[in-house]
Amino acid sequence: MPIRSVVPADHPALFALWQRTPGIQLRAEDECGPFAAYLARNPGLSLLHEQDGRVVGCVLVGHDGRRGYLHHLVVDEPWRGQGYARVLLDEALSRLAGLGIAKSHVFVLDDAAQALAFWQHQRGWLARTDIQVFSTESHQ
Repeated sequence: MPIRSVVPADHPALFALWQRTPGIQLRAEDECGPFAAYLARNPGLSLLHEQDGRVVGCVLVGHDGRRGYLHHLVVDEPWRGQGYARVLLDEALSRLAGLGIAKSHVFVLDDAAQALAFWQHQRGWLARTDIQVFSTESHQ
């Protein structure tokens, strides 16, 4: 399965994929400018798979020097169930491990049933019950 690193020019195709995928919540950070900045801060980590020039799946990957973070692991509906998400995930974790990042996190929305089912069936991934996530936005 051919996988390549995501580049800024992939944004329109990825954004369209995210828009049509239930369980993906788009935010301002998913717009082209922040997307390109994210890729620049995390070179070579975000991945996509194409077939016949069409994006089939992707995952955004970054790290903070200690932990890896995965966002928008998506396989387009017609290609689900063929193992593409697992291949993208394995490659992402391999690239993080190559940077010395051994532990990674993914945040899944409570109402994203398909995503929750995927992660609950991944070996080695455990739902955390010991923490709560709090978020804020800067007030400039």
